[in-house]
Amino acid sequence: MKNVFVYCEITEEGHIADVSLELCSKGRKLADELNVDIEAVVIGTKLKGIQEELSPFGVDKVYIAEDKRLFPYTTLPHAAIFSKLLEEQQADVVLVGATSIGRDLAPRVASTLRCGLTADCTSLEIGDHYVKKTDTTYKNLLYQIRPAFGGNIVATIINPDMHPQMATVREGVMKKEPVRRKKLAELINIDVKKYVSDSDFVVNIIERHIEAQKVNIKGAQIIVAGGYGVGSKKNFNLLYQLADAIGGEVGATRAAVDAGYEEHERQIGQTGVTVRPKLYIACGISGAVQHRAGMDQSAQIISINTDLEAPITNIADYNINGRLEDVLPKMLKYFKQNSK
Repeated sequence: MKNVFVYCEITEEGHIADVSLELCSKGRKLADELNVDIEAVVIGTKLKGIQEELSPFGVDKVYIAEDKRLFPYTTLPHAAIFSKLLEEQQADVVLVGATSIGRDLAPRVASTLRCGLTADCTSLEIGDHYVKKTDTTYKNLLYQIRPAFGGNIVATIINPDMHPQMATVREGVMKKEPVRRKKLAELINIDVKKYVSDSDFVVNIIERHIEAQKVNIKGAQIIVAGGYGVGSKKNFNLLYQLADAIGGEVGATRAAVDAGYEEHERQIGQTGVTVRPKLYIACGISGAVQHRAGMDQSAQIISINTDLEAPITNIADYNINGRLEDVLPKMLKYFKQNSK
């Protein structure tokens, strides 16, 4: 069994992106089950201190490809370096963040290596698979789990024949958990010239425009989220009043966003952001699997709904049966009374 590899993105500030650290944490657990190493690949420039950043998350080796031409990110050289390194090292499991960069890079690498790729996984596990037709048992496969067919089922996808097994995972899906050890990862510097040619640098970035983040919903510890059941954009004002009072942020489901009740930047779920707040108040949310995938790891969930048979009730810690127009003003009233 070969090793687990994680492609680690670099932020504008020169640090490892949170989604990459989350994948290192998960990769460490997968590697322990397989009894192999976990290896990180970092491509960019000014990478001093990366070894120290990754070591607490259980990484055994860090491959660094450093060249001033590799940052900002451009597809061709990153894909060439990552593909050739994975091929050389005969990687078995490859994890990439499902960011704008990861969604561009991973398919190109999978195409080059002629292997499978499962996008936007919500869970990753190790297990065996038996094929009755050929009487073949495949050992220690990567179970790549994600919603499928419009969220109507949760599919487990395997790739028994063509390796590496590749998956992308969105930020916030996995937990960022440092391991209890002080071992410093082995640092391996890659000679970039051996992995890329001049033709890989035919694309030049002339100018970059980065829009400032308006809402930090991923970092909110309290979220008041509304679904299509809220009824209107005007009714979302009730959610804002409660969120302002309790120090939270307002989120929304895809249905609410599509209906024009809220902006996309507040969308939570498979096609939005993944959150893990201490308190999640779900207002008028039915609880489709795509939405649950983005919030079911919340520490405590309160559902306010007129339908006690809605799927959200199965994961909620508390269910309040009632209309938002009646329940939210009472919550706001009693919160203010008891917080003086």
